[in-house]
Amino acid sequence: MTAINSPRDKYNAVWMIFFILGLGTLLPWNFFMTATMYFTSRLKDPPSELSTNQTANGTLEGGDTRNVLESKFNNVMTLCAMVPLLIFTCLNSFIHQRIPQKLRISGSLSVILAVFLLTALLVKVDVTPLPFFTLTMIKIIFINSFGAVLQGSLFGLAGILPTSYTTPIMSGQGLAGTFAAFSMICALASGSALRDSAFGYFITACFVILIAIISYLTLPRMEFFQYYMESNGSRLSADDENKMDLLRQGTFLLIHLPIRIHKSGAFICPSENGKKDPMASLTEHDGKPDVSVVKIFRKIWVMALSVCFIFTVTIGTFPAVTVEVKSTVANGGSWETYFIPVSCFLLFNVMDWAGRSLTAVCMWPGKDSRWIPALVGMRLVFVPLFMLCNVQPRHYLPVLFSHDAWYIVFMVLFSFSNGYLASLCMCFGPKKVSQQEAETAGAIMAFFLSLGLALGAALSFAFRAII
Repeated sequence: MTAINSPRDKYNAVWMIFFILGLGTLLPWNFFMTATMYFTSRLKDPPSELSTNQTANGTLEGGDTRNVLESKFNNVMTLCAMVPLLIFTCLNSFIHQRIPQKLRISGSLSVILAVFLLTALLVKVDVTPLPFFTLTMIKIIFINSFGAVLQGSLFGLAGILPTSYTTPIMSGQGLAGTFAAFSMICALASGSALRDSAFGYFITACFVILIAIISYLTLPRMEFFQYYMESNGSRLSADDENKMDLLRQGTFLLIHLPIRIHKSGAFICPSENGKKDPMASLTEHDGKPDVSVVKIFRKIWVMALSVCFIFTVTIGTFPAVTVEVKSTVANGGSWETYFIPVSCFLLFNVMDWAGRSLTAVCMWPGKDSRWIPALVGMRLVFVPLFMLCNVQPRHYLPVLFSHDAWYIVFMVLFSFSNGYLASLCMCFGPKKVSQQEAETAGAIMAFFLSLGLALGAALSFAFRAII
């Protein structure tokens, strides 16, 4: 049976299922991140204790009336999200050999659904600040740990299908943040109390995750999907088996680093050549593929370090610093309520998605251009720019960009450059090596992306303390 005889994806049903699953991979983290207003409101001291503290000490230093849990929530939340993401992105390479793919995907989605159900129930339960803070961080660790397994398994599953089926996963992930921000705005617009709005918000997340579970369980019944699963099982050649043996032997840690990339290098985009040279990257020694991670890294180190730096700057600033900016225009009006959900979360996710999408039609500069590392390095300017906006409370730095318009302009450039440059780097990385090395190159790129997220989470403490 040839590809010409393959069945059609009727009504694009498989494409839509992968879009929903892509949405489900990043939606949980985005829902937690966007709901910071609700979480910090639950961490406030009781009124009697707050008044006692203010009487004894006046307002806290710099006019900050928040307790320690409130002030450190965004930083700790980001750290508890990104470090497990990095660890489980690495561990997923070992897990995927020992745990069936169906159990990894459906199990991860089920755990995430249970966490959101617990979060929704806790909205209605009074819990003191410290246990609530601890429980919230544990839930964030669980969500991002299982989210990393889910994401890696999903990209591995998409690798069996034509390369165009990586696109719906990326599109779903790109829209996850926008969907979460829009849901929060709708919840606030309902006019309900903050807790009631949060309950509806988390129930919405449960509903979306449930749809993702049902969609995944429906996937094996699709004729299109069945065809490629059966074809994949019958296509394993001796060289492919030797390559899998090499991976299992663990000759170097980074070989074991999925998010698993399709052989075409399709983490975000396909490789340049449609044909595969069966003799590429082979040596006479033992008749096995010569997969040298060090040699591959030497070819892609600029792209790998660039994507790491991009996300270090992004996560170091967003949301730990950006969410603390206060509107100077609102003066207590409704805009003050919507300022962060709209100008921070919604705007960031829309422009980030626009930047990612632009790479489908424009890929400037080229993969060997020095402009890429130059543009990536220039993004460092956003750190002081956001620090000099009206971040409150502050102790050291002056406010130079007090008007809301400055913050919005910075956010547009910040988020668009993040999406565009990150997509370019992730796309160009596997294209700088041969077809046989593209899978390992993509895995290395995925590792450095996760490393950037973790470094950014750690640096967010320092960035916020400087202000």
